[in-house]
Amino acid sequence: MSNDDSLDDLLDELDSQGDLETSQQVLSIRMETRRYGKPVTIIEGFDLPDSEIQSVASDLKSAMGTGGTVDEGRIELQGDHQDRVPELLRDRGFEIRK
Repeated sequence: MSNDDSLDDLLDELDSQGDLETSQQVLSIRMETRRYGKPVTIIEGFDLPDSEIQSVASDLKSAMGTGGTVDEGRIELQGDHQDRVPELLRDRGFEIRK
């Protein structure tokens, strides 16, 4: 049984290191106006695998009730969400550049 305990300890340690990496990432949030004057909120600066960026994007889209996409390692959300997105990202452990 001690092997299971050491494996659990190792997994916990790896999880804590992953959290540290997330907290060290500094993201920037900006807004662009696209076709027909539609606003798009862009979140950049991720140093994560695409699958994790997709997960963050999915959570943000659900929380905002909007559409969006992941393109070239950045998240693009339909609409101007610069006021709500920083708080949601901080809750996930990211640091936001002002």
